[in-house]
Amino acid sequence: MKALQDPITNNPKGTDDQITDREQTFIHSNGSMSRLKTLSIIIPAYNEERSIALLLDRVREVILTNNIDKEIIVVDDCSTDNTAGVLHEYAEMYPGLNLKVIHHAKNQGKGGAIHTGIARATGEYLIVQDSDLEYDPAEYNELLKPILKGAADVVYGSRFMGGNPHRILFFWHSIGNAVLTFLSNMFTNLNLTDMETGYKVFRTSIIRKIYLEEKRFGFEPEVTAKISMVPGIRLYEVGISYYGRTYAEGKKIGWKDGFRTIYCILKFALFNNQVLAENRVPVSSQTKK
Repeated sequence: MKALQDPITNNPKGTDDQITDREQTFIHSNGSMSRLKTLSIIIPAYNEERSIALLLDRVREVILTNNIDKEIIVVDDCSTDNTAGVLHEYAEMYPGLNLKVIHHAKNQGKGGAIHTGIARATGEYLIVQDSDLEYDPAEYNELLKPILKGAADVVYGSRFMGGNPHRILFFWHSIGNAVLTFLSNMFTNLNLTDMETGYKVFRTSIIRKIYLEEKRFGFEPEVTAKISMVPGIRLYEVGISYYGRTYAEGKKIGWKDGFRTIYCILKFALFNNQVLAENRVPVSSQTKK
């Protein structure tokens, strides 16, 4: 079978996203990190007026390894509360902060907000940061370790490995996450422990080449399926903390999203015919050898 064109090393149009072998290693011969200068932090937000300022405080206070710069991109997904007002006040309060605030005129869902953030990101790598305080920005440096060692192109933060704090909440949610990750792994041939994690770090030049269509919570299984089809992709997991919310505290994902996730796992494993944004590829060509 024909191998899927490798977006890591092959860019037929010769755009600025073309990656050389030297850049792919991200290290000098002496082992020091060379190319990662800016981390773009994409924050999709919908009706988070109570938490968004506190989250931005935590992100602002993080000092990244090797003095890597932070680019903060908040995408307000047409919130109906005062999220937009809080973001405006925060930007005025910290004019020197590298903060971009983007407002959707129509609600597009979490995936749609992430798509917007990816398009606006200028950092060499980007991370998706939920706005609900369930994930701790103080752990960015842990997620970046495999990247700074020149070992990883993509890093997932797993809520189900390591010895970090985890809030004890819903039994059936944990079972559901395990089942969804298991189903995803069956079709991707990966051994992830947490496909649905909200902490995902991508090399920007790679994620921009992936054709993404899911606008809501289907983003997680879609991006996992398509990333797994990239030849030579180096994917790592790192254990993270998890400070989960209850529904009374604002948690939004529900059982309907679980069924949508199953649908997306099957769709992108069996019927998906476009992985790269520029190239349409037959399903048979996507099977990994």
